[in-house]
Amino acid sequence: MEILKENADDEGSVEKFEDFSTFLSNADNTGKDARKIKRLDKRLSFYQRFKKALESDINIDPGRLMGLTDGIFGMVMTLLVFGIALPELQIANYSDFISFISTLAPTIGVTIVSFILISSFWVYHHEFIKVRTLNIPYLWINIIFLICISFIPFTTSLIGNYSHFFLSEALFGLNIFLTSLFFLIMYYYAYKRNFLEKTPSPEEKSRVLHTFFIIIALTVIVNLLDFNVSGNFIYLFLLVPVISTVSDIKFKMG
Repeated sequence: MEILKENADDEGSVEKFEDFSTFLSNADNTGKDARKIKRLDKRLSFYQRFKKALESDINIDPGRLMGLTDGIFGMVMTLLVFGIALPELQIANYSDFISFISTLAPTIGVTIVSFILISSFWVYHHEFIKVRTLNIPYLWINIIFLICISFIPFTTSLIGNYSHFFLSEALFGLNIFLTSLFFLIMYYYAYKRNFLEKTPSPEEKSRVLHTFFIIIALTVIVNLLDFNVSGNFIYLFLLVPVISTVSDIKFKMG
């Protein structure tokens, strides 16, 4: 190119040469842009096909998932009782037995609270999560929700035996918080993907979302008060079925 430019006879030739060089440069850039666009389009096409395949319905009977959910709920409720440990040494007299029962009172109280919470989540699941079909993301959101449910016996034992440590309180609160959060995600995803057997009205959807936002807020409040003020504030979780019942009655009354 430089040789051709040096051999140019006049200003017109130089100008024509520069125009030709610009044309070649633009053509080269256009070719690069075209290749970039082609690669981008290929990646976009792969992403769209992958997303479509991921979100497509899977050949799993929703009844099997509901059966698994019921089984895990039943097992978790049973495991709660095993968190109440018997004494390692044999109790010889009645006064020792009374003393032992009194030491178990906080653990029994927390176990009852957890049982009520798990029962409430089971009711919510059967009342609001009736799906006619599902896909892979929804399946795994449901499984993560069940993982959160399965950890409740463990965090219940922690708070029953180590309530004087803030971390035990925080882990129990986090457990309930994540359980509520993934229930919300599961419900909203099923609603958006039209998986629910009966499409809820905007009022019903709002009722479900508001109920769980209240439960999440209650979890944060209880977690703070339970450690900083009194351990008895954990019994505020017993308001959860009351909240849902009042919300249900208010909704039905219009």
